[in-house]
Amino acid sequence: MNHDLTRGPVMRSMLLFAIPMILGDLLQQCYNVADTLIVGRFVGTDALAAVGSAYSLMTFLTSILLGLCMGSGALFSIRFGRRDADGLRESIVSSFVLIAGAAAVLTVLSFACLDLIRVFLQVPAEVWGLMRAYLAVIFAGIPAVFLYNYFASFLRAVGNSAVPLAFLAVSAVLNIVLDLWFVLGLGRGVTGAAEATVIAQYLSGIGIAAYALACRPELRAARKDLRFRPGCLREVASYSLLTCVQQSVMNLGILMVQGLVNSFGPVVMAAFAAAVKIDSFAYLPVQDFGNAFSTFIAQNYGARQDSRIRAGLKGAAAVSVGFGAALSALVWAFARPLMGLFVDAGEADVIAAGVRYLHIEGAFYYGIGVLFLLYGLYRALGRPGMSVVLTVISLGTRVALAYILSAGPLGVAGIWWAVPIGWALADAAGVGYYLLRKKQLLDAQ
Repeated sequence: MNHDLTRGPVMRSMLLFAIPMILGDLLQQCYNVADTLIVGRFVGTDALAAVGSAYSLMTFLTSILLGLCMGSGALFSIRFGRRDADGLRESIVSSFVLIAGAAAVLTVLSFACLDLIRVFLQVPAEVWGLMRAYLAVIFAGIPAVFLYNYFASFLRAVGNSAVPLAFLAVSAVLNIVLDLWFVLGLGRGVTGAAEATVIAQYLSGIGIAAYALACRPELRAARKDLRFRPGCLREVASYSLLTCVQQSVMNLGILMVQGLVNSFGPVVMAAFAAAVKIDSFAYLPVQDFGNAFSTFIAQNYGARQDSRIRAGLKGAAAVSVGFGAALSALVWAFARPLMGLFVDAGEADVIAAGVRYLHIEGAFYYGIGVLFLLYGLYRALGRPGMSVVLTVISLGTRVALAYILSAGPLGVAGIWWAVPIGWALADAAGVGYYLLRKKQLLDAQ
């Protein structure tokens, strides 16, 4: 189903568009969560720590491609809002070549640098063997991650958020089935979990590419479209690369925190691995709502619908803050049983460490909800550089305070407290900049 977000009731249009995106990314989380849950319950604590640390690394690598695709998607949405079919097709061709090349380079570098990862992430010896075996397989799925995210970003940019959901639903179910078969049935441990994930990733990536090429004629480039004007390449790069930097900086900061977490040993590593999955599920809806909001803003920015932009901004802020507060209350109340989903009840130390994380960081999901809206707003208004600034503020604060606070009496809890402090500072900067420059931002078309 396609949505033209420049027409109809503002919040109804935005929410109808956002719901399939939220459901889709919840399913996408099932890829690694299935690995974590099955490995944690049936293989052991060291295996859980290995898969959890690998997840932080893969999130960083995926963020590079996701950022490139999201940046291009914002440009696609603006072209679509302007009804500029020729400009849309030219942007599609240029961005595909750019991002496909980045995916190829990233795949080669990931395998080439595999043995350097242990030093960078401070992985304990008892965990590294399992983590290396997992990564040696999971890196093969990077091209599939590119295919899915590129074509999903295009479809969402033109108002179709349902088809990406359908492909993820099928591949998520396949991933869980294969996880159970490979890990429990065949006894392949962490390697089997990685193999299940990669197979499912290729199903969703190739499937959505075939669908998009068959059903969207603007994706089927003719000979005349295979040209690369410097102006178009610069525009694609300005959106894609800055959004990529924003996503990469965000996840590089998380990766640096992962290294600090690893220095506290396997118990904290395992607790963090499980708690981060709960975290991801908890604030994923506000993250995807922020991405849907960005598409809404970009389409209306291209169509010069300033009144819809202002109305959408007010409504989206209320929804995101309210939903984030409700999520915080739920995670606080059910932190222990949620940890019990990933960790055997006998691992009392792991569960206690994870509950402490969720009680501190999980109390402030409304802060990250506002930040995701700000990221989406500035990306849609052609100011992806401001999103980078907010990310540097948020993650720079988080990393610096994590190292400072954890060295004092707070210990590992200092790492958890650094997160909401970073969110709050970035929120204040982003809202303040919008209030000061509102007229210039909306008029710069």
